[in-house]
Amino acid sequence: MARLRDVLQEELSRLDAAKVSKRHEPVIASFDFPEGKAPRAVINGERFVLFNSNDYLGLRFHPKVREAEREASTEFGAGPGGVRFICGTTRVHKELEEALARFHGREECVVFSSAFSLNMGVLHALLKGQSRDSLLSGSCLVVSDAFNHRSIIDGIRVAGLPSEQKAVFKHLDLGDLHRILAEHRGKYRRAIVVTDGIFSMLGEAQDIGELQRVAAEFEDDYEEGVITIVDDSHGVAAYGKTGRGTEEATGGRATLLVGTLGKGFGVDGGYVVGDRWLLDYLRESAATYIYSNPVAPSTAAAACAAIGIVDSEEGRRLLEKLHSRIAAFKKEALKMGLRFAADSDHPIQPLLIGDAAKTRSLADELRSRGFLVTPISYPVVPKGSDEIRVQLSASHSAEDVAEFLDALTAGAKKLGII
Repeated sequence: MARLRDVLQEELSRLDAAKVSKRHEPVIASFDFPEGKAPRAVINGERFVLFNSNDYLGLRFHPKVREAEREASTEFGAGPGGVRFICGTTRVHKELEEALARFHGREECVVFSSAFSLNMGVLHALLKGQSRDSLLSGSCLVVSDAFNHRSIIDGIRVAGLPSEQKAVFKHLDLGDLHRILAEHRGKYRRAIVVTDGIFSMLGEAQDIGELQRVAAEFEDDYEEGVITIVDDSHGVAAYGKTGRGTEEATGGRATLLVGTLGKGFGVDGGYVVGDRWLLDYLRESAATYIYSNPVAPSTAAAACAAIGIVDSEEGRRLLEKLHSRIAAFKKEALKMGLRFAADSDHPIQPLLIGDAAKTRSLADELRSRGFLVTPISYPVVPKGSDEIRVQLSASHSAEDVAEFLDALTAGAKKLGII
């Protein structure tokens, strides 16, 4: 394997030289909790404020969430014991699915080990390509937004559809989606339109209400209708007045709504909600549900507690605080002369740098000043669209945000970015 080792090491060296490698992630030893401020991550004895976390409401460390996790771990053990159809389902897993279905006003919910594995399993189950045991082969068109998450892209790839059954519409361009559905009417029994709700690198929102109107226009042109799948992992528990995500903020109601427990809810795992008949089918056909362990019982219980908090007056206050932090950051960043890669009112605020080396250098500058951010470069974003993905949280104090802006100003001026 000496030759293989040389080839792989050459590729690793190329990634390091281009300043786009991802494997050197910081190792957090512990957290400190200063009064009235965001938790500080302790790395090599130094304390850092996280501006790269998906914990949008700060529920990761909420006392009720942690206590629910401890109690369930004591009652059910540290792990699930195996896959659900073999080892059975704990009470807390069913309670979690019922709570999520109620939260989103849907009939049914299925929880997966992660939203990434969920998209792989669900898309494969609904597409299935040309597999000989599939009743669905050759009958489906799938249409995907050009900027969809990697999990959606890979889910479509592994389904094995021929190229003529796959189409991509221009990012956020629902007129282009309309064109594609019109061009393919009568060719397939059904169409599946899949999109992110919030796009993870830009913080932009898909207009779900308008997307549903486009889909409804073609319902009678496909024998089995038009199915819409929206992955709102970054939207739920972070976006919309009550934290119900992009559907709440833009209107509309997807056939299948995908979410995660690992971002705004502060826990772990993915889920999908929709009509019972469709989710019953997914329980029987999505391989990443059938053959993967579920989240631990303790995680399920913690997630139940987090949902209860979001769906309460405390949750409303946290959402209001989050959006006040977003507005303050955006206003001051624009005053500084920084550019945003997109106009976002979501906790993801993408600062456009446009050069991989400068993006990495700015992240290093901020780290030297006590703040962790993540540089994003090709192939995660298009070439020349390198960005610092700043992520705000309700746990950030006004002072945290002000100090971060001071460090950002100093670092950007030092590097000639502003």
